[in-house]
Amino acid sequence: MFHKKILFCLALLFCITGSLQAARSAQFHQKYQLKQVVVLSRHNIRSPLSSNGSALAQLTPHAWFAWTSGPSELSLLGGELETLMGQYFRKWLVSEQLITENYIPKAKEMRFYANSMQRTIATTQYFSSGMLPVANVRIEHRYAPSKMDPMFEPKFTFMTVPFQQLALAQIREMGGEKGLQGIGEKLQPQYTVLETVLDLANSEKAKTEGLTHFRNDDLKIILENNKEPNMKGSFKYANSASDAFILQYYEEPDPVKAAFGHEITAQQWELIASVKDVYGDVLFSAPAVAVNVANPLLKEINKEIANKHRKFTFLCGHDSNLASVLAALDTEPYELPNSIEKKTPIGSKLAFSKWEDINGNQYISVDLIYQTTEQLRNRTMLSLDTPPAVFPLQLKGLTQNADGLYKLSDIQNRFKKAIDEYKTLKKLK
Repeated sequence: MFHKKILFCLALLFCITGSLQAARSAQFHQKYQLKQVVVLSRHNIRSPLSSNGSALAQLTPHAWFAWTSGPSELSLLGGELETLMGQYFRKWLVSEQLITENYIPKAKEMRFYANSMQRTIATTQYFSSGMLPVANVRIEHRYAPSKMDPMFEPKFTFMTVPFQQLALAQIREMGGEKGLQGIGEKLQPQYTVLETVLDLANSEKAKTEGLTHFRNDDLKIILENNKEPNMKGSFKYANSASDAFILQYYEEPDPVKAAFGHEITAQQWELIASVKDVYGDVLFSAPAVAVNVANPLLKEINKEIANKHRKFTFLCGHDSNLASVLAALDTEPYELPNSIEKKTPIGSKLAFSKWEDINGNQYISVDLIYQTTEQLRNRTMLSLDTPPAVFPLQLKGLTQNADGLYKLSDIQNRFKKAIDEYKTLKKLK
């Protein structure tokens, strides 16, 4: 227990220090050399998934931010911020001597693979331009925009009655003794803030459907084969509003305007954002659900980590991809500091960094790398001196060494366990 507390304190110090390079001592760099990085990224800032006249617009009498892109597409700010993140990765990888400045990769040394949605392709393009500005990187995507690639679409690839019953039972457990209603009741403080900031009582939904409050007793979970986990009820409306408010807060410099004229605290912004965090947990992080929907990506990431010819891999998808992969790998619960989004912030990267010691032994560092809320809002230039946040993740049942690294074999076995669990779940009777 004492050893775990020490590791937690080191992890917290690492996160506060921030920079992947600066946080590690000269002694660390005498012992280890960076050999490879595999990244699973969420796309950067986009416009809301809904357009004017949609249910989202009917939840408030106020006009949402004048977005710089079409519904669900990467915004101009999102492109700028992702370029900054790519530039930071360039400086970090150069400092670790994995690449040189203005590096041009050899064949198969690097891979940039995006879901075939505009926001993920564009995010990958901006990131690669920042990281490798003279390399003219090819972005791999399988379909014309915007079509979901099965690799990144978090949908069920099988559905049996026993599996569905298990998954629903695990989701209900999130609400405690009251099950699905308990989930809604736990969200009551968030609902209260959302209702106020939206002016929900004066909305079109209130006038036409009597929706003046988000109910906590109407949640229904829908699990169907070849479809993403879904839900019906007030929670879905609240999530749509939460998502739009988060994006509006990043885009709108005036926080009062971002809250439709309300002066709300940083804690209240976190409450608004937490609705979306809980939504992601409910739909994608139940163990059985995560193992099912993340299976294609788990296989792909595991294959990339094992690729001895690869220096860098960038896979770009969505928050649902990060949430399900992390859940399938059995990650310890966490809350990210300095972000209103506590689980998978916009533009965040799940990074598996492979290190080799002087004896040829290989290790993995598992980290979430993300721009803080202030860095997003202020368009902060990133460098080794002004880095994004870095949060080391803990995997249940696995032990890190004194330098905060996992054995490569332990990480590969964890991937194998999650991939094998998929086969076990398919055979449930």
